[in-house]
Amino acid sequence: MLADPRRQKQLQQLILKLGLSAESPVNWALLDRALTDPTASPTANYERLEFVGDAVVKLTAGEFLYQQYPDVSEGELSAIRSILVSDRLLAQIAQAYGIDRYLILSSSALADHAGQETRLAAALEAMLAALYLSTHDLRLIHPWLDGHLLSLAEEIRRDPALQNYKGALQNLTQNQHQILPEYRVTELNPTSGSSDRFAAEVWVNGQCWGRGKGQSKKTAEQAAAQEAFLALSRSSY
Repeated sequence: MLADPRRQKQLQQLILKLGLSAESPVNWALLDRALTDPTASPTANYERLEFVGDAVVKLTAGEFLYQQYPDVSEGELSAIRSILVSDRLLAQIAQAYGIDRYLILSSSALADHAGQETRLAAALEAMLAALYLSTHDLRLIHPWLDGHLLSLAEEIRRDPALQNYKGALQNLTQNQHQILPEYRVTELNPTSGSSDRFAAEVWVNGQCWGRGKGQSKKTAEQAAAQEAFLALSRSSY
């Protein structure tokens, strides 16, 4: 048990929210550290646990995919797992449980909306490490994480581009016409954290096939690539 009864109660509520038993063999000190941002403590924070959590989430996703899809090739399983363990989807899972409410961080970090996705993904990885190290197996992880992995994996499998539209578009243009798409990015709003800070266009054979906006150049390019991929897939251009 933690020395601070309020923090102990808060973390116990999180364990219940995960659907785990209140008597689960959780190492509370590790869980507390997993949910402490480096801005709140330069030493007792989630960074070292995040290192372990990176391996734990890959193992959990790999084991789940191996059992769930016995007839799917290793290549496709690897592609699906790479998306499942991305910061974007890990942050999405963290948000589903309101992990941000349990995360201890400085006021400056709290105001940094642009870094929220990275923080949530890191905290979730660290939390997975804390749960794994509590029992040295995945018994405290699979019961609540597998449902998210299943719905996300099914969504990814229905997507012909596996949600990596830049890669899919490049394969499409190279295979059909031996050319690469050209991206043109402009900054619309210099304010950090703006959801439409950047705008991107993707050009193929001298024609603009897709446009998109995003918080970063990468997300704007992905949005433009998605539009172009879907358009070119329907066209004989």
